Amino acid sequence: MVNREVTVLTYRYLLFDVHELRCVSDARSLERASLPLLTRGLPTRQMTNEQIARRFNDMASLMEVRGEDPFRLRSYRMAAEAIETWPTPMAEIAKNEGAAGLQELPGVGKAIAGKIVELIETGTFDAWERLTAETPATVLDLLALPGVGPKTAALLHQKFKIASLENLKKFAEGGGLEMVDGIGPKTAERIKRNLGEL
Repeated sequence: MVNREVTVLTYRYLLFDVHELRCVSDARSLERASLPLLTRGLPTRQMTNEQIARRFNDMASLMEVRGEDPFRLRSYRMAAEAIETWPTPMAEIAKNEGAAGLQELPGVGKAIAGKIVELIETGTFDAWERLTAETPATVLDLLALPGVGPKTAALLHQKFKIASLENLKKFAEGGGLEMVDGIGPKTAERIKRNLGEL
């Protein structure tokens, strides 16, 4: 008989490997929506600066879709830019110097340094978990579609409860795009065409 706990742990590590491959669109959605919850508290591979920066950029994009404070969005994006281009891995800085060492990076203050440490240690951070509990991270996939910007994604999510490309595809097939303010006939056709190519 197979130990169920071992099976679950193996499954979690397999999910982490899928996250690392990032070769199919579903892997990106999986990373955003499921991976942090499934791997929380498990030993994980060291996150790269690029992965950490991506999480902060995703945080800023989700906040933008929600219409949150532009100053906070900018602070996350500035920190992400510094993190991505920094020559020393964040995990190494956090290990050797702690949050204080991370605050030496341009755009990284005490709060963001704390989030970096938490992200390195657990694979996620509380602010991300709270945000994605209200607005699923799969909403970010809408922004990758030509013709859908932050305002349109916000409208689609808030008014029509569209939280993924699959939801949008069903909505468009049912003629829903014609009801959305700000989406003209040409944009609606372009969105439908792009959805059809997925």
